[in-house]
Amino acid sequence: MEKPTLIILAAGMASRYGGNKQIDGFGPNNETILEYSIYDAIRKGFKRVCFIIRREHQEIFEEKFGKRLAGLVEVIYAFQESQLQEYGFDDVILREKPWGTGHALLAARNLVKENFSVINADDFYGAEAYRQMFDFLTHQANDKTFALLGYAIGQTLSDSGPVTRGVCKVAAGGTLQRLDERTKVYRDSDENIIFEDTDEKPGYLKDDDLVSMNFWGFTPVIFGLLEPLFKSFVKANRHNPKAEFLIPNAAQQLLQQGKATFKVLPVNTPCFGVTYYEDKALVKDALSKLITQTVYPENLWETNDNL
Repeated sequence: MEKPTLIILAAGMASRYGGNKQIDGFGPNNETILEYSIYDAIRKGFKRVCFIIRREHQEIFEEKFGKRLAGLVEVIYAFQESQLQEYGFDDVILREKPWGTGHALLAARNLVKENFSVINADDFYGAEAYRQMFDFLTHQANDKTFALLGYAIGQTLSDSGPVTRGVCKVAAGGTLQRLDERTKVYRDSDENIIFEDTDEKPGYLKDDDLVSMNFWGFTPVIFGLLEPLFKSFVKANRHNPKAEFLIPNAAQQLLQQGKATFKVLPVNTPCFGVTYYEDKALVKDALSKLITQTVYPENLWETNDNL
């Protein structure tokens, strides 16, 4: 079996962060978060990296990542376009931002023919996550069985403000029953984890409740399953400039239709990112501690001995 590809979702607009966090430096030598993701993926055996970006950012990504990764891993680019002629929509649809992560993933449908994982560009997942996903993609995945990494929510929260998390309802045997999106999730002064959904009363979550951090494992069959769902979504939402076709929502539909199952792979490590600009100092500190513990070299790409 061909070794899997890592698809990185990097076309989103960082409205809350206040900058392009995909290329912002967090490591001691200005390494980005996604460079640590790529480093971990290469170490675990992924053979190729596919960046999903906006076309106007290709030169930036080639300069920032393409040159640095030359000779270490194959790098390709796919482009998330706002207009949808390739899906049969010929009229101009006015949008404030791209159509969401599900649409972004479809941008790779003509480039990726092997099993693959999907991650956010601005989240740090940890080496264990890539080991588990690589093992799943090379030994367990099939055309109806995909995967989702599940993190203990207590290890995913931001000290800078509330976050949104998809809480995994897991059936016996470790398969996903559903994802319950919880908005405005935070830890209060008593260390309780609270969520305040707009249409529900505030509730509590346990530290070890598993949540999605948008780290998925798929076979190429997913593209054929997603495309008709996306076309239906566009028809229903073409006049809503803020509507987004998201991977978790599409996964819910596939579950309900009986077209796919998702194995939830628990990961007992922190997952952190930069939802808010204030998170930057926290992420830099967390990476510094990992370097002190020799999990990563101080200069990530100075030597390739570990790759």
